[in-house]
Amino acid sequence: MRPIASAASPHAAGSGHNADFETKVSAFPATEVLVTAECWQAEPNADAVIHRAIEAAAEIADADVADAELAVMLTDDAGIRTLNANWRSIDKPTNVLSFPALQPEGAGGPDDAPRMLGDIAIAYETTRREADEERKPFDHHLSHLAVHGFLHLIGYDHENDDDAEDMEALEREILSSLGIPDPYADRIA
Repeated sequence: MRPIASAASPHAAGSGHNADFETKVSAFPATEVLVTAECWQAEPNADAVIHRAIEAAAEIADADVADAELAVMLTDDAGIRTLNANWRSIDKPTNVLSFPALQPEGAGGPDDAPRMLGDIAIAYETTRREADEERKPFDHHLSHLAVHGFLHLIGYDHENDDDAEDMEALEREILSSLGIPDPYADRIA
């Protein structure tokens, strides 16, 4: 498995409550958030922010992820630097890395384990620094990185200008649905 990452930019049950909740199947992937660095204690809402962002991304991207799982590791700069060096041969920290899972050949049966989308790693110090430098609320920037990482897991990339424009437009739409301003608005063209 080879990560897709961007150094520059880079469990969920359905929301809503009603009497039929138990009979409905969630259209969202099961998302596990793993905190591996103590610095994340400064952001006690990070888990909820990530779940909300991934649910919005799955819904708006119209991704077929109802039977899928992913993990988000909240790490520090040292942890993500190691991942970046090992997987991308870039010996420096970055904000987010995505590791799409290899998908098995053929159709799985009903007894198979859930389909794995992959893993996302997000570094606290880099995320905090970028949010502060760009004068954005931390939760907004964290949401953007979670959305960005999720889109990589479902096949989006930014390897060329057209793909980057498509991915950024989708990110803008998803973040807007969460009440988050365009993260690219202040970028110099």
